Amino acid sequence: MTVGTEQASIVQTAERVRALVDHHLEGFLDEHAAPVADPEVARAYRLLRHFILGGGKRIRPLLCYWGWRGAGGEECDEIISAASALELCHAGLLIHDDIMDGSELRRGSPTMHRSLAGLHEGPGVASFGRAAAILMGVLTLAWSDELLSAGDVEPARLRTARGLFDRLRTEVITGQYLDILAQVRDLSTVEQALTVIRYKTAKYTVERPLQIGGALAGAQPDLLETYSQIGLPLGEAFQLRDDVLGMFGDPAVTGKSVLDDLREGKHTILIAHAFQHASPGEADHLRAWHGNAELTEQRAAELREIVVTTGALARVESMIGERARDALGVLHAAPIGPEARGGLAVLADGLINRTR
Repeated sequence: MTVGTEQASIVQTAERVRALVDHHLEGFLDEHAAPVADPEVARAYRLLRHFILGGGKRIRPLLCYWGWRGAGGEECDEIISAASALELCHAGLLIHDDIMDGSELRRGSPTMHRSLAGLHEGPGVASFGRAAAILMGVLTLAWSDELLSAGDVEPARLRTARGLFDRLRTEVITGQYLDILAQVRDLSTVEQALTVIRYKTAKYTVERPLQIGGALAGAQPDLLETYSQIGLPLGEAFQLRDDVLGMFGDPAVTGKSVLDDLREGKHTILIAHAFQHASPGEADHLRAWHGNAELTEQRAAELREIVVTTGALARVESMIGERARDALGVLHAAPIGPEARGGLAVLADGLINRTR
């Protein structure tokens, strides 16, 4: 098989897994329609269904799948059910994240709290939308628990996977808390910002999904540790790329405004590094406009210029490259089959070099 043929086969497998996950989620949501005969509740459930199924790259399900295959797992419904549970968990966390960030758009469409607010009229609709979205997020997280346990997996393997799933949720919530805590603290250091990335994204997005898939296939502790050595640097590179896109990306491609992170006052490594190396005047300008709800496109362009001139953008790009090399070095030596290694390599390239 040529390299081109092998890569095409891997891409086809990824598309097939995405389609299977979507089909599984559709069936699950069909069985979990609104339990009361109230048309307003039914409308909310329909919006939630659209949010869960409407877009997304299915990164965590794919990592779970390749973690499973790397540990010797064969094609079966059990891994698709577990992968779908991770996507439900992700959807619930996104709903809550958008509320905390005050985001208007997600994947180019209104966020869940905005969509729910749009169902009604009056002065209290914004508050209603946020409260209703919190409930829909909690419901989705509860569904993820149910779905993880739905597959016919050997009990010992399921216990290991469930333990990793429990740790995943504890870690991501802690990371999210650290993220919002940074907004009321004095300026975050680069190391503090990196801790947020590690817990809010790297473990949750890459490390744990890989390990959960491996655990369900009966992976031994040494392979789970190898997955950790791949997942943490790859997850950090993924979030660093996300931060760059959040400030410098094309909204038409990313589906998210480049003003959101700046208006929110998100303490990324880009901002931490910029503050550390800014001139007094640049630092004053950053303090005045980073986290300012009145930030304009012009002021945002000025902040981006400071991030470039202080070397923050170049440093973050360097950090992405360093972590990519670390992750891929471990992956190439990992004791897994060539198909899983190739699948993870293609997926890793997409995470690191993506434009949306």
